[in-house]
Parts: sequence; structure tokens; C-alpha cells
Amino acid sequence: MVALVERGGKSRSVHVDSITANQVREILVRNADRKSQLHTDEANVYTEVGREFADHQTVNHGEKEYARGPVTTNTVEGMFSIFKRGMRGVYQHCGEQHLQRYLDEFDFRYSNRIALGVDDTARTAKALEGIVGKRLTYRGTN
Repeated sequence: MVALVERGGKSRSVHVDSITANQVREILVRNADRKSQLHTDEANVYTEVGREFADHQTVNHGEKEYARGPVTTNTVEGMFSIFKRGMRGVYQHCGEQHLQRYLDEFDFRYSNRIALGVDDTARTAKALEGIVGKRLTYRGTN
């Protein structure tokens, strides 16, 4: 899984079979403004693509560094924590073929939360807007 989280903003998560530099680049350039400041851990999959953004800073978890001033991955790690708690506490099991759907649900909730001015009523209305013209079936996708 690759997740992008805007500090104080929205999230976007993508299920990938294996994380490669090319896959990470494709996800980043499709979903993040290149004027963004990119904060990641020290994984080498971010090295090349990081040069395509306004700024790329890393924290070195291997050396027990988790924050250096404003440079941190705590925001994305917090979102991962919410996802993991939900999967363990609410859903308890998810087949890999459905993982992207669960990620989309958690991204929707994270991106439409009270901290962003979206209360339960507004979030429900927004979710219901997404069903217009769609039909739930057992086969195929709509």
C-alpha cells in the first residue's frame, strides 16, 4: 500500500502488489502537485521521484529519527493507524481483491472529517451523492 496524506488535508491510498520506485513515482505524479514538499522515510523508492518535487526531505526511521523540525511522516502514520484499527476492530478481515475498496472508504472518511469542517450529516450526504446512478450487483463493477 502507498498512501499520500496532505498535512491538515486529504488522503489517497493505493493498493500495490509490490512497492517499486516506478510504481511510487506513477502514484505520486498522478496525485500530488509537483510544487509540494514531500516528506518520506528513508526508503530508496523515493530518491529519484523526490527530485521532481519542490522539496523532498526524509526522516531516518532506521536511526530512530521520527521528526526533524517540520519534517515528519507522523501524518501518514496516523492515517495508517486509523486504517489498521478499523480493519482489526470493525471489519476484522479483508480479502486482497477488496483491499482497494476498503482503502477508498478510509480515504473518504479521513478526507471528510470534522477537522476539515465536515460533520457526520455532511459526510453522509456526500457519501449518498456517490450512489446516484449506480447499482449494487454481485457480478462486475459499477
